[in-house]
Amino acid sequence: MLAIFRKEINAFFASLIGYIVIGVFLIVMGLFLFVFPDTSLLSYGYATLGPFFTLAPNVLLFIIPAICMRAFAEERQTGAIELLVTRPLRDIEIVLGKWLACFTLVVIALLPTLLYYYTVYQLGEPTGNIDAGGTVGSYLGLLFLSMAFVAIGLFASSLTTNQIVSFLLALALTFWAYFGFDYLASLDVFYGNGDAFISGLGMQEHFRSLGRGLIDSRDVIYFLSLTGFFILITMLSLERRKW
Repeated sequence: MLAIFRKEINAFFASLIGYIVIGVFLIVMGLFLFVFPDTSLLSYGYATLGPFFTLAPNVLLFIIPAICMRAFAEERQTGAIELLVTRPLRDIEIVLGKWLACFTLVVIALLPTLLYYYTVYQLGEPTGNIDAGGTVGSYLGLLFLSMAFVAIGLFASSLTTNQIVSFLLALALTFWAYFGFDYLASLDVFYGNGDAFISGLGMQEHFRSLGRGLIDSRDVIYFLSLTGFFILITMLSLERRKW
């Protein structure tokens, strides 16, 4: 697994992929949080990172499928996947190695955003007047969300040899998993009749729950289970090559 992880990380940073992903994420977030007046942190009357944690999942919806789209699709297209599987590696090691590499790249992209917290912390009146618990919970939520998004992206990449198709499929799946259930719950037909249950099936509800600053085991188990499920079906997808 570590060999696959090192190979993928080296591939990200030996080319421009890793730098582009990190740069695009930080530029987009910086523009929204400090330049565009409607979402600027500086235009709020109090110290909060709420706009960041509202916008970040939307940006990750596009960034993570772009990171993952080549994971298996490129290797299936070039035939390199056959060379990979001849090595003494189990499918679980291949999938986990790629998942860990993609997730690590997302974590590296998120690390500089801690400067946003420092900035808002210093600008608060008095200094430090910010909800630290909610901020920690929201960052944990972003990490769990990224774990699941990466697992979904790898699954999409394992289904096709076309990277664009992989990107669009991952984008559709992550978009539905994050927004879809909340949309269903908002329909009149479900109002007051299972709407809370349907909303709880989606990522957004659990992400919001973590953002309140209370780390609920149900939210953690949800994200870990969703991540594990997509890693499992990615392995099953790879098994098709043996049929």
